[in-house]
Amino acid sequence: MSLKKLKYPSHWIEAKSQGRKIVMATCYDFSMARLLSRTNLDVLLVGDSMGTAVQGKRSTVSVTLDQIIYHAEMVRRGAPDHFLLVDLPAGSYHASVESAVNNAMRVMKETGADGLKLEGSSPFLLSAIKQIVESGIPVMGHSGLTPQSYLTAGGYRVQGKTGESLAHLKEAALQLEEAGCFGLLLELVESEAARVITESISIPTIGIGAGPHTSGQVLVYHDMLGLDPEFSPKHNRKYANLADTIIEAMNTYASDVGEGRFPA
Repeated sequence: MSLKKLKYPSHWIEAKSQGRKIVMATCYDFSMARLLSRTNLDVLLVGDSMGTAVQGKRSTVSVTLDQIIYHAEMVRRGAPDHFLLVDLPAGSYHASVESAVNNAMRVMKETGADGLKLEGSSPFLLSAIKQIVESGIPVMGHSGLTPQSYLTAGGYRVQGKTGESLAHLKEAALQLEEAGCFGLLLELVESEAARVITESISIPTIGIGAGPHTSGQVLVYHDMLGLDPEFSPKHNRKYANLADTIIEAMNTYASDVGEGRFPA
């Protein structure tokens, strides 16, 4: 039996109530989106992870609003029927609530996204999220490790290991739900902490490096498909090793051309 498409945020909450896991993967361009549109994935995420996965940068901080829009618009064309979630990049929602709403609306208008994801839960960000939601834009929260602020967080560290840390994450989750978020991404959160948080809120949680107890999972497709043989995060599972396949194919092509076998 085919599963109901997650077309609207209400479908996410319904999926959680039914115990159905939500499956998400990153996507950054038309060709991959067209392939992923033929899969059983529920959600495609145009994440600012493109900064590291696509652009080769040190972090996600350098990704701009124009870049996010450029990539998300391509993904929308390649996968018109999948739920498209798009990150607001660092700096695009921090100056003022008004600019946050304006930038959020611009992304929605220019990409055809179904929802946006914002990192953090400070009082200012909660007010920005509330105003964006009240403007008619679905918002997903992001807690635990927030890569846009990894420098002030002391690097990429697992969150929720102590009682104090768990209490902070749980309170943030409740506040994000109250602000109007339809879901919450938990990144690098200790497994038991992620379970407690998931059970404390009615909206679904999507985990990356947060154990098996969240309402769903997301992975960066470069990691899960083995496109970078020199990088594989601990939380990742490789479902293919495309780096070797691509290298072998290109070397065979080069050999065929060099030895006159192509064109035949």
